[in-house]
Amino acid sequence: MAVFTLLTCSLIILPASQPCQTPDDFVAVTSPGHVMIGGLFPIHEKMMFSEDHPRRPQIQKCIGFEISVFLQTLAMIHSIEMVNNSTLLSGIKLGYEIYDTCTEVTAAMAATLRLLSTLSSSRDSLEFQCDYSTYIPRVKAVIGAGYSEITMAVSRTLNLQLMPQVSYESTAEILSDKIRFPSFLRTVPSDFHQTKAMAQLIQKSGWNWIGVITTDDDYGRLALDTFAVQAAANKVCIAFKEVLPAFLSDKTIEVRINQTLEKIIAEAQVKVIVVFLRKFHVFNLFNKAIERNINKMWIASDNWSTATKIITIPNVKKIGKVVGFAFRRGNMSSFHSFLQTLHMYPNDNNKILHEYAMLSSACEQVKDSDLSQCISNHSHEMLTYKIHQAVARNLLMRNDFLWHYAEPGLIHSVQLAVFALAYAIRDLCQARDCQNPNAFQPWELLGVLKNVTFSDGRNSFHFDAHGDLNTGYDVVLWKEANGQMTVTKMAEYDLQDDVFVLTSEETEKEFRKLKQILSKCSKECSPGQMKKTTKSQHTCCYDCVSCPENHFSNQTDMDHCLLCSNETHWAPERSTRCLEKEIEFLNWGDALAVLLVAFSLLGIAFVLAIGIIFTRNLNTPVVKSSGGLLLCYVILLCHFLNFISTGFFIGEPHDFTCKTRQMLFGVSFTLCVSCILMKSLKILLAFSFDPKLQNSLKCLYRPIPIIITCTGVQVLICTLWLTFAAPVVGENVSLPRVIILECHEGSALAFGTMLGYIAILAFICFVFAFKGRKLPENYNEAKFITFGMLIYFIAWVTFIPVYTTTFGKYLPAVEIIVILISNYGILCCTFFPKCYVILCKQETNTKSAFLQLVYSYSSHSADILTVSHTSLNPTNSSILMTRAGPGGKGAAWRRSKDFQAQARAHLGKEIAAKMSKTLLQKRSSSI
Repeated sequence: MAVFTLLTCSLIILPASQPCQTPDDFVAVTSPGHVMIGGLFPIHEKMMFSEDHPRRPQIQKCIGFEISVFLQTLAMIHSIEMVNNSTLLSGIKLGYEIYDTCTEVTAAMAATLRLLSTLSSSRDSLEFQCDYSTYIPRVKAVIGAGYSEITMAVSRTLNLQLMPQVSYESTAEILSDKIRFPSFLRTVPSDFHQTKAMAQLIQKSGWNWIGVITTDDDYGRLALDTFAVQAAANKVCIAFKEVLPAFLSDKTIEVRINQTLEKIIAEAQVKVIVVFLRKFHVFNLFNKAIERNINKMWIASDNWSTATKIITIPNVKKIGKVVGFAFRRGNMSSFHSFLQTLHMYPNDNNKILHEYAMLSSACEQVKDSDLSQCISNHSHEMLTYKIHQAVARNLLMRNDFLWHYAEPGLIHSVQLAVFALAYAIRDLCQARDCQNPNAFQPWELLGVLKNVTFSDGRNSFHFDAHGDLNTGYDVVLWKEANGQMTVTKMAEYDLQDDVFVLTSEETEKEFRKLKQILSKCSKECSPGQMKKTTKSQHTCCYDCVSCPENHFSNQTDMDHCLLCSNETHWAPERSTRCLEKEIEFLNWGDALAVLLVAFSLLGIAFVLAIGIIFTRNLNTPVVKSSGGLLLCYVILLCHFLNFISTGFFIGEPHDFTCKTRQMLFGVSFTLCVSCILMKSLKILLAFSFDPKLQNSLKCLYRPIPIIITCTGVQVLICTLWLTFAAPVVGENVSLPRVIILECHEGSALAFGTMLGYIAILAFICFVFAFKGRKLPENYNEAKFITFGMLIYFIAWVTFIPVYTTTFGKYLPAVEIIVILISNYGILCCTFFPKCYVILCKQETNTKSAFLQLVYSYSSHSADILTVSHTSLNPTNSSILMTRAGPGGKGAAWRRSKDFQAQARAHLGKEIAAKMSKTLLQKRSSSI
């Protein structure tokens, strides 16, 4: 206040930021103390060069006064004053030297050289030494710089003396490398966490097609590389990457901003843009975007997410929505009080406060909303105004304006940097007299600082192994309230668990609203579809195709469809889930099953009807000629069992039914064919063999043992089958939509052997019956047996290829149909002709008619035999031929002719009589 009272009402011409004339002119703010701390802040936007490239090695004037950084400088001063006024460092006062880097590496390096200069020297000089262990520089530690590009250059220089450097804003991931930056620490998280949080936010919001704008410096390039890795991990594609010049002094920046906006307009599908820029870049970018009516979703980095300078841009709401990441804020009440009394703070050694006072007075008539821009513009030129006590009054009136421009996260980071150094100095000075500037060297303070635990009055903090302070982030949203854009906290990002912590239901709604913004290269694939990549190099650009059969997808944008378990489940095309396969078998309600059962019942009815007819006509020749009632009953019983066996092929299979159906059919059909075989053999013996063989064949003809033997072989085959490879119930899962419950035959060899054995018996029966096919018209049983066996062969030969190529629940129906065909064929050919004679030709079903028929057939057979014997006996004719001389050829031939006729007549009568008698006796006894 004393300084302001000394000011007189005089006209003064003073540049806003004077060029450096002496080293002391270069210092922005200074205050003496026992332990000095350096500060590096980009208080001005850039250095003003008169030419495109500097031609002389001199530090130029800085222009573009930054209110937000000015407040960060005040935060460092205030925090040091708080420590000095507390009991934390009893008897030890912290001093400071703060320099303006002008957002330029050159100015920052000049300030760094001054900070490293010898403390005891009358002149500022940096001595070269091989060992700086005992070197005493002007300051013990440095707070800053702000931007990562500048911080890296400063840190490499400070590494020479291992001077602690605590940054409040530099977030480049590379600074965590303690090999390259051993003396660097920071009170903010690394960009690794910020980019990871950004990628997760984008992924959770359903965006996968975004743009990135960054600066052409170490910070921008490293942030872009880190974000690209995190984005790829979250399946987010970067449509374009635009890089702007890092410094405002670069005259191509306007051109590059215009090109960037053209790219944004061209990429219409990109609705979300991630921005890693400095405040002045964003300010210029948004102003031009508003002019072009560009409306997007902007993801703000911690550099500018809470910058009032940008939030207060006129019509800034036209650019769209802004969601950003900001450093965690702390208790700001003390700093707010400090700003309220700023007009009372001495500014004799505080050039930036003095400059702010002048700039504020020059813009006295400007509204608060335009004050920041006015101050920045006036700092570009020489100010001419009257300085008087009104300047102090103006500072008092503008305190609320300063508070409005304060960025809580950055203010808190600066405070933590001061507190970390203060606590480390306290621990180091417990056994030293730190009022002496030579009490310790900077590298000793660095060792303590890395392990110190410090507090901001509420929470405790410590640096991790990389020198980072992982405090987490506040996720902020720009919202319009009362016609002005405000920054509201939407959530917190926990670095430890990598999760977003929502603070209220309202913020949860805001998060859900983000999903309404569509920023995709391709339309979202719905459940039931999968992504098919196109010719684009980006995986986010794809076509949606339906999932094929037996595949499904139950989420949106799935890379591939999931396969259903083919054994138990299936899925139709474009399915969202797997469906359980239905279990199918040939059930009783199936139309085909009903039809087959009807035929089986009809066959059983025929069997019963035939049995009744034969029983009622027991003593007739037709029944007796069929082998008697016992043999007929056995054959009819076999047919009955065959028809019954078809029922075991229908319904849900069980182990019992699987075993029973084949065994019942195999044994009963074998018994049936064996009986018919004996009938065929009997007929052949009765009508076809030479009477001379009758006695010997009678010895071989044993019906019951043969039938038992033939059937016993089949019983043995079935027994071995049941013992070693019995049929069991199995599930056929080869069909896509159903599970077929079916009987597995156990052994294809056993199944084939059973059927093959029946086929051999049937073939023998067919051969015998075929030889005896020319029988009396009403006794033509052999002919019908031949037809029956032929039908059997046709049915079962057809069965083999059909059975091997058929699958599904109708496979048992194939065997049923073959069983019915063969059964009906033998039944009809064996018994229907006899039933026809019994029912429709009763006059031929008498003993006399039957004997007459047999006699006629026997006589006819005898005539045939006579002719055969005569033709086979050439003796008489040959004798007669030899006795005829050459002179009596005609007479001899006539005599021979007559003699042969007489001989044939006599011989024929004799043979016919014998044959007729013999055949009649044989057939009568056989029948």
